[in-house]
Amino acid sequence: MAAKVLIVTGDAAESLEVLYPYQRLREEGYEVHIAAPSRKKLRFVVHDFEEGFDTYTEKPGYTWPADLAFTEVDPAQYAALVLPGGRAPEYLRNDPEVRRILAAFTESDRPVAQICHGPLLTAAIGALDGRRVTAYPALEPDMHTAGAAYENSEAVVDGTLVSARAWPDHSAWMREFLTVLRSKAPLA
Repeated sequence: MAAKVLIVTGDAAESLEVLYPYQRLREEGYEVHIAAPSRKKLRFVVHDFEEGFDTYTEKPGYTWPADLAFTEVDPAQYAALVLPGGRAPEYLRNDPEVRRILAAFTESDRPVAQICHGPLLTAAIGALDGRRVTAYPALEPDMHTAGAAYENSEAVVDGTLVSARAWPDHSAWMREFLTVLRSKAPLA
């Protein structure tokens, strides 16, 4: 299988949760493509934790071009999948093309990295039932509803599924994901 990794995202994804794995995986030597509803310049956001707010705040973030539209994705061409958080997963989970892509990865037990609100996507296709995961803490009830055992920790590995709570957990998340990825799709 090709040493390529697919990132599925859209507008309002958390900037760091897209760009950190994108750059880290490229640094490692993997070819990385970003897929979105259409080929366009995506508009990401920055979620931050500020004193006095009951939840995170959102500000405009970076823009970045999508390499592929979801309809153009051939999942067989990719060794692994990354699902960033932000608000994008809230609407992407309704897209039949996203569900097609995710099912191809989960049914073939290929590595999947999900962070923050990214697990809303795997939950939408029923892929979390009986799994151990973490996610943004406010999603704990959603994870239980999806049949998952929620753990509030930096990174949770359940077979080829690696999850994290949010961008402050990047180092642990990518360290664990790269361990899984190297074992399933080593670079030549």
